Amino acid sequence: MLNSPSELEFSNHTSSEEISQHASLELSSREKSSSCSAEKTGYPDSIYVMAANIFQGIRFEKSPEKVLIKYGNEPLPSSSESEDESFQRLSYELAFSALKYQDILESILIDSYIFPSTTIPDHLSSLIIVMLYDFQDRKFQARLLSDNEDSISEVQEVETLLNSFKTKLAASLARCRIKHDALSIYHILPETVRKQELRASTLPLYAWINTCKVSPEEVYSNLKKKGYHKVKSVLHIDDKVFAVDKHCYDVLIFPSHLKNDLLSIDLFKDYKLIFQDKSRSLAVHSVKALLNMDDDILMVNTGSWYTVAHMSILTNNNTSKIFVCGVESQAKDPDLKSLFTKMGCKNIEILHEPFIKIESKDHRLQKVKVILLLPRCSGLGVSNPVEFILNEHEDTDLLKDFSQGGISEDKLHVLAQQQYEQLTHAMKFTKAQAVVYCTCSVYPEENEAVVKKALEFQDPGNKVQPYRLSPPVLPLCSLKEIHLSTDKFFRMEPSEITNGCFLSILTRERDPSETVSVKDVLARAAAKGLLDGIDLGKSSKREKKKKKSKTSLPKASTNDNNCIQMRIAEFLNRETEANANQSETATTKTPLPQKNTAQVGASSQIRKPTKPATNALMPAFMKNPSPSRPCERQTNFVRPRPEDKMIALKPVEIVLPPVMMPFSSPQEMKSTQHCCYRWVAPKPLVPTCIPIPSVSRRGEKPKENLPSSLLRHPRPWL
Repeated sequence: MLNSPSELEFSNHTSSEEISQHASLELSSREKSSSCSAEKTGYPDSIYVMAANIFQGIRFEKSPEKVLIKYGNEPLPSSSESEDESFQRLSYELAFSALKYQDILESILIDSYIFPSTTIPDHLSSLIIVMLYDFQDRKFQARLLSDNEDSISEVQEVETLLNSFKTKLAASLARCRIKHDALSIYHILPETVRKQELRASTLPLYAWINTCKVSPEEVYSNLKKKGYHKVKSVLHIDDKVFAVDKHCYDVLIFPSHLKNDLLSIDLFKDYKLIFQDKSRSLAVHSVKALLNMDDDILMVNTGSWYTVAHMSILTNNNTSKIFVCGVESQAKDPDLKSLFTKMGCKNIEILHEPFIKIESKDHRLQKVKVILLLPRCSGLGVSNPVEFILNEHEDTDLLKDFSQGGISEDKLHVLAQQQYEQLTHAMKFTKAQAVVYCTCSVYPEENEAVVKKALEFQDPGNKVQPYRLSPPVLPLCSLKEIHLSTDKFFRMEPSEITNGCFLSILTRERDPSETVSVKDVLARAAAKGLLDGIDLGKSSKREKKKKKSKTSLPKASTNDNNCIQMRIAEFLNRETEANANQSETATTKTPLPQKNTAQVGASSQIRKPTKPATNALMPAFMKNPSPSRPCERQTNFVRPRPEDKMIALKPVEIVLPPVMMPFSSPQEMKSTQHCCYRWVAPKPLVPTCIPIPSVSRRGEKPKENLPSSLLRHPRPWL
């Protein structure tokens, strides 16, 4: 196939040992899991078989005129070991590596005359591809077999064939490198794929703490006994270290090379620490920050069951229930319930209907206030696609896109349409107050475009308040990150320390007539874990049910009262400042007085008429004064003045002369009620200079005889 003079001369005058050295393709340790040794001794026969079956399902189909090798349609018989997690991971990694180099490996087989000179059944072509990749990755050295390993006849047949063509395969591989002017076939890959592999080599491990079983302090102490020490960053550190994530307080970070050592620790064996990508922890923490007491949660397309468990752990101290939809097979229920029991999860309910088919008026979901939507996406923000597919139960067909470093426009359009349909369906649940939308994609078509389109085409006929974008939640982000997020989206770009992530929070606009009660504020504090062990009380309906069932939430102990009160005060102060920031513009225009302000003495009270008469021009709240006016309820959220103390202003009362009209007779003047205009120190939000009837002082008689000059001049002060 490649017959230039230089290549033929190179092939004829170079020994097989030199060819093997030039053709050695030690791609990098990033393409193998840490469980493989540095010298690459090969895989067991069963892994080759499973990798061949995976490759058979994800390989690229070519047009008939470009077909070089024919592949069969029948899978090879697989062993029962395929259920083991480490076994699956190695098989997927080998199949994915063969997929990335499919064109090169096929060319090598044709150039070395293995095809079509040998009569090999078509159903073994996939096995030949994956074994050839591993053969060249081992520098064409023999595979080391263990004594107790079960051999498979198909694997032995293919291995004998490749060993017999060892020299020709090495020469063909060297010519391929010369043709592409590459040091190794790794440099033939697209740049996006190479960058993804480089990120995967440094990507640390993320694990969240199961606080139902162990406290963070106990985890730190246990890790310290195992030789680990706490640092601020684990990047480029080879020691046994860990760090706490800056966004999620219950997430720890470990260097990637420590995974095998960590899996042998009881913390991971007993489900006290669970490996999972950080993007999923960000999603569940965003939901937790939006919850009040007794709010239920609906999770859509959760992928990993560890995400459901993490959500359950975060809501373990209240009465929230978590509904998980999309579990089509009921056969998985016993296994899932067993897993959740081991992890200490008690508030999970599985729904077997697809999310799109669940009605918004479903009686089971009437208490659902937050919907977590994790739609199926391209996932190209993930650096390690094998881990993503295995942990999130994604379709293996995504490996095609990862191997090419991109996705076709048609497939991207299909995914975006599915995401839009699911998001708009979630917004139809009228009882829900928030939707959290999270993907691992780097494409705006799957992220910002989907969210903006769903917000733009909201149903105007609904009586409920529409959804709007909300900024990132404070417990997750620093103030600097919130200010930088001008479009109110939370993003993490793929890097050497984290996978890519997109997060959007949609909340309903608050009804202007609604007010935030202290109970609601305390409920939000409890949902954020600030009031553990406090019985905050329930609504009247719930109290009736509570009396009937004679059940109550656990009360806080007396010893913790001081600490709890401090936490309540701290949270209320933070909520007050947050609300003040939002209404700062409004308060500067119409300042509201503080209610019962300590600095204002008794002299600051305004003199009121003893018996005010009824006037149609007076506002209703002036006629019926009430201590709990709506305007006074907002005074708790007014930002305090920058001065150290407030100066009480003394009110001034100005009584203007009465207006007298010339009457025809003293009797008519006597029967007419006198009126005057009174100006008093203004009250906020109360119109001034309102005409009210004059009231004579006690013991005074109205003057009947007035000078004639006043009659000639009704307004002598003008």
